[in-house]
Amino acid sequence: MDAAEFRRRGKEMVDYVYPDVEPGYLRSLIPEEAPLEAESYEDVVKDIERVIMPGVTHWHSPYFYAYFPTAHSFPAMLADMLCGAIGCIGFSWAASPACTELETVMLDWLGKMLKLPEDFLAGTEGSGGGVIQGTASEATLIALLAARSKIIKLIQTDHPDRSETDIISKLVAYSSDQAHSSVERAGLIGGVRMKKIPTDSKFSVRGAALQKVLEEDRAAGLIPFFFCATLGTTPSCAFDCITELGPICNAEKIWMHIDAAYAGSAFICPEFRPLLNGIEFADSFNFNPHKWLLVNFDCSAMWVKKRSDIIGAFKIEPLYLKHDHQESGNQSHWQIPLGRRFRSLKMWFVFRMYGLKGLQAYIRKHVGLAKEFESLVKADQRFEISADVVLGLVCFRLKGSNELNEILLKRINSARKIHLVPCQLAGKFVLRFAVCARTTESRHVREAWSHISHLASELLQELQMGDLYYVCCPHGLTFTLLLQFFLLFIVKMYVCIVFYLFHFHSFVHSCCIFMKQNQILSIISLSFLKALFLTQHSCCDEISHQHSLTAIVPK
Repeated sequence: MDAAEFRRRGKEMVDYVYPDVEPGYLRSLIPEEAPLEAESYEDVVKDIERVIMPGVTHWHSPYFYAYFPTAHSFPAMLADMLCGAIGCIGFSWAASPACTELETVMLDWLGKMLKLPEDFLAGTEGSGGGVIQGTASEATLIALLAARSKIIKLIQTDHPDRSETDIISKLVAYSSDQAHSSVERAGLIGGVRMKKIPTDSKFSVRGAALQKVLEEDRAAGLIPFFFCATLGTTPSCAFDCITELGPICNAEKIWMHIDAAYAGSAFICPEFRPLLNGIEFADSFNFNPHKWLLVNFDCSAMWVKKRSDIIGAFKIEPLYLKHDHQESGNQSHWQIPLGRRFRSLKMWFVFRMYGLKGLQAYIRKHVGLAKEFESLVKADQRFEISADVVLGLVCFRLKGSNELNEILLKRINSARKIHLVPCQLAGKFVLRFAVCARTTESRHVREAWSHISHLASELLQELQMGDLYYVCCPHGLTFTLLLQFFLLFIVKMYVCIVFYLFHFHSFVHSCCIFMKQNQILSIISLSFLKALFLTQHSCCDEISHQHSLTAIVPK
């Protein structure tokens, strides 16, 4: 491959990161009804490029830096093919002995990679074990429902006169104010109130903050029963201090669930394992190998310290599900659905074909790429880092207003060369750069930064006035823009006033022409006109429609 072909192929890769379609694009490309007669496989394949690929967001492109990684590897894909070919529904040992037993062993393998306490492993004298859930959202919900069931039984044991409805009305669950939205959703589904604990300057929940809220709620007659700690929050990859939170939860008899959906994979590396210190206090723990451990979606690993707590909450055994080896395990008691796929095959293939050292090297490579991007950001005085870079996520922004950064992000994604998503940290609009793809290399990171830096330069240049640089104000406007507007408006007012003396409509029309000729002032001048009770004028409505926030920076 020569340089010319590389550039051509590289552009093809870039163009494929984010789709250029509008909602509803697909319906017009296929018939309204399924075909009456069978079609050939060749015809179906031909339509993949025409119908499907234009609407695919390519998570595995080396130019995809949004959200968090979704794992992808050839061993996992082969295992998925085998899973589909076997086609078993492993809801019990009898339904598929290999599916049940391999999953138990794979969760023990992975637990040992993480150096989990033996209480969480099935193949020990402990009373815990692991199970594969579909997502971390499911794992959180399962843990919350199990905790709810457990606390209700405990209270009714001491107070048999108390109804379940009365107890549930007093239950309170807790999470970080940085926790994933799925935690709040678990509370909604579980029918319990959810409170968010404020975080510190590092976006971490500390023990004192939790203790304060618990004391207030108990004094109010409420019943704290569940706390979801986060290791690696979605906005900034922050870590709750579980060494402080765990002892409090244990003393207060509150179920502590740890959600480490993204960060958990890194704990297989000795240098990152201290981030999991305090796991011994947890009742349940979950992370997603399908995010960062090369195991394709869906595969969310969950462990519990006492499997009887989970089974006790979900166990229902009709006659048609009973068999001669009931004691050998029934993983349908650990989840919401009855059926389950042979997902442990993916773990088995990946663990064997990469080995622990190979998986560790993969994690370390991504962390190194994130650190490289961080160093590029820090070297540019126009930007700032918004949160500690611990693993593969970098939170950064232009120094200035939220609106300025919103415009920058819109330009980045509109260019469709790379894809980023934002978050909000301490009231600031922040850009997230997550190293996601298995194929991402240093050159991709540097190309991404070059692209971001170039767009930032264009944006800031447009916001300059001669040699006078912008000074961002709280509402995103700039001092120099305001000054420019008023000076120019006064100079041109003499023209407008003549028309105003003859006809009010002409005055408005003249001002609108002025605004159209000065796009960069359109938002400010429109606001000024609206303040002069001109909001109902059709010309102003036209300007308002044409110039959104991004009109401050003309395309």
